Amino acid sequence: GGGRVYNLDYSEERQWTPWLVPMIVVANVVMFLVVMFVNNCPRNHNKVDGVCLVGALGRFSFQPLRENPLFGPSSSTLEKLGALEWDKIVHHRQSWRLITCIWLHAGVIHLLANMLSLVFIGIRLEQQFGFARVGVIYLLSGIGGSIASSLFIQRNISVGASGALFGLLGAMLSELLTNWTIYTNKVAAVVTLLVIIAVNLAVGILPHVDNFAHIGGFAAGFLLGFVMLVRPQFGWTTDRRNKSKPKYAAYQYVLGIGALVLLMAGLGVGSAMISKGENGNDRCRWCHYLSCVPTSRWSCSN
Repeated sequence: GGGRVYNLDYSEERQWTPWLVPMIVVANVVMFLVVMFVNNCPRNHNKVDGVCLVGALGRFSFQPLRENPLFGPSSSTLEKLGALEWDKIVHHRQSWRLITCIWLHAGVIHLLANMLSLVFIGIRLEQQFGFARVGVIYLLSGIGGSIASSLFIQRNISVGASGALFGLLGAMLSELLTNWTIYTNKVAAVVTLLVIIAVNLAVGILPHVDNFAHIGGFAAGFLLGFVMLVRPQFGWTTDRRNKSKPKYAAYQYVLGIGALVLLMAGLGVGSAMISKGENGNDRCRWCHYLSCVPTSRWSCSN
């Protein structure tokens, strides 16, 4: 699991008290309550799809299962409150949706899955690296996921913190790689992380799951990890009076600079393509299979 992957070789590491990740969880829950309040199913739902679920909740009751199987609001409510929608971003210049969509969720099931993952992954990272670095990675990864989603999914809306969460997973992987010399059980840690990432990406090829947000967020977080989660070499803390031992290894500088250049280029090119209204599928004919693989049980056309 996320809290047991790393086994440090030294004991002088500072432990931060995590508060940002719990605050993000609270913010997402509060935002979901606001969405459900605005949604007001008893007043606004289409009676053709059935009755509101858990009617005892009043205006907080859920849309009919036929409309939203995740126990949540209508798509029109999510769209109104800031869901990611290509047309609104490109033709109405509502670029703020690249950020607001990160704080919206399609239903209780969606919210619980993401928040449990955030606590599982984020608490440990914040304890090790502090709120500032984890916060930057979370937000920029979320934006990276939104950019990727906007380029490849242009006929549907998208919401959720999945891109930001995959960014934290990506940062965990790059942190392990760039700080390779200070860890024991290296191979086991890498294999564990890769399995977790692969399973989550595999789930993303199911219909109605935005795997481009996952991939974009993971790529941004992976690059940010090389830049923001670099640790001094093992032994440097005990040899600080001996100037012959550098704080960071040459490869850490190379990886950090290279990752920063790639990240800036990726975000810049992606943003430029969105502003021009380009469709990423026109440049990559097979990329749509990364988000949905058609089978005899479902179609990916819509």
